[in-house]
Amino acid sequence: MIALKQLKQVPAPLSPIAGDVLEGLSRTPKMLSPKLLYDAQGSALFEQITRLPEYYPTRTEAGILTTHAEEICSRLGQEISVSELGAGTATKTRILLRSLLQRQPSVDYFPLDVSDAALQLAKDELERELMAVNVHPHVGDFEDLTFIEHHPPPRLVLYIGSSIGNLEHREAISLLQNIARHLSSGDQLLLGVDLVKDSNVLHAAYNDSAGITASFNKNLLVRINRELGGHFEPDAFSHVSFWNETASRMELHLESTCRQSVRVDALDTTLRFYQGERIHTENSYKYTIECLEDLLQRGGFNVEHTWTDSNCWFAVSLGVVI
Repeated sequence: MIALKQLKQVPAPLSPIAGDVLEGLSRTPKMLSPKLLYDAQGSALFEQITRLPEYYPTRTEAGILTTHAEEICSRLGQEISVSELGAGTATKTRILLRSLLQRQPSVDYFPLDVSDAALQLAKDELERELMAVNVHPHVGDFEDLTFIEHHPPPRLVLYIGSSIGNLEHREAISLLQNIARHLSSGDQLLLGVDLVKDSNVLHAAYNDSAGITASFNKNLLVRINRELGGHFEPDAFSHVSFWNETASRMELHLESTCRQSVRVDALDTTLRFYQGERIHTENSYKYTIECLEDLLQRGGFNVEHTWTDSNCWFAVSLGVVI
């Protein structure tokens, strides 16, 4: 009789978020990268947030783009292609794409996002609504921006939605410099940022009465449970968000409501939390116009023009590669 060899079970590959989670939760104080918030469910929750009455940034920026789309597009090159960082479902981007199509017969659009689901939705909707837009989605984060080079100049890169506010100042400058390196002289960047304003407006925007932002924040724990075999009880953490005036940023945290230990199987580790201990999940920096334009200069762009809404709550700035 031939003995059967026992087959070795090949371990399943670790989720790509494993390293970020282990590194962040091993810190003191604990933190997690905001990019981890945007799995399929997180992206869907954020889309809900953008439609909340308290959440002014999306509709305010959309208003700026709607009012000034023709002027913005008149400052761009002929037969321009468009790349977008953190595109999501490209809801606001359609405003500019429609205006561009009044100036050129078609537009090649290259959206980048960490959420494949959001990109697929954007592609489906855009190609149905704007048939002259050719959508070439790229799933990924900002570590690899070579996709920007896959089409000839003139190029426009969109980085709207105030996503740059999630980055520390030196990280924001570094990202802009990286974008500039992948562009040619004369290529342009359209950058949207949230501006400093009354703290009550800010507090309401990040602590909505429907609790969607809290669900968005806690979904990070749900993702760790699903992808890394975590044993978090999301209801054992509360959503905490506040205005840090000294740092000029809104901060999002998850606060442990009790003393607890949480096992994460894929990381072979048990995390211990004391009551009141927080996981810092996101920052959203707010700028002044002067800081915005200085940021662009340091990032390698000359500022062509900056547009704001009537309340000066939000700004969209067009820069050209130096």
